[in-house]
Amino acid sequence: MKIAYRKTLTVLSLFISFISCSAQTLPLYTALENIPNNAHVKDTNNELIPYIGTYKANYEGKEITLFITKEEDKFFDYGDQKFFRDALVVKYIIKNSGGTILQDTKNNNLDIDFNSTKIKSTQNSVIFFYSGTNCSVGWGDVYLKKINATQISWEYRPNDIVTTAAKCPPTLDTTIYLPETKDLIFTKQ
Repeated sequence: MKIAYRKTLTVLSLFISFISCSAQTLPLYTALENIPNNAHVKDTNNELIPYIGTYKANYEGKEITLFITKEEDKFFDYGDQKFFRDALVVKYIIKNSGGTILQDTKNNNLDIDFNSTKIKSTQNSVIFFYSGTNCSVGWGDVYLKKINATQISWEYRPNDIVTTAAKCPPTLDTTIYLPETKDLIFTKQ
């Protein structure tokens, strides 16, 4: 009986040890190619916290409000590579000069991803992936740079700004409402 108990205890200990080793914790600045499957990329130095908040800017007659939050252990799936990362998530509301809402990802469940993928602490900046609007129009990268405690600088680099008839039904709004510009200053509210 004691031998069976010891064998069971040994097997159970090895199993628990295996599980705990398979979920590796890595620092936030770990390069994508160095993140193994099922790893947890953590904001151990609280580098994302200074970006959290509500920010506003005006651009070409539109008011853009960004709502930046931190999501811990957000799941990322790149096909062969799957892992968890602490990330900043952006929701936004864009209004025209008359106050009419043009696009609202904060209160509407639109299928738009807008989350941080890389932080450059030495440059006080974060790089975001933006999945684009309907049919992925406008997908690309957004760069936010912390200027001071209340301001961030915005740069949006869309990779795809056109649609084709085969790609998207003509009834869907494929307007890119985010400001396609560099050095736009957002102020924390």
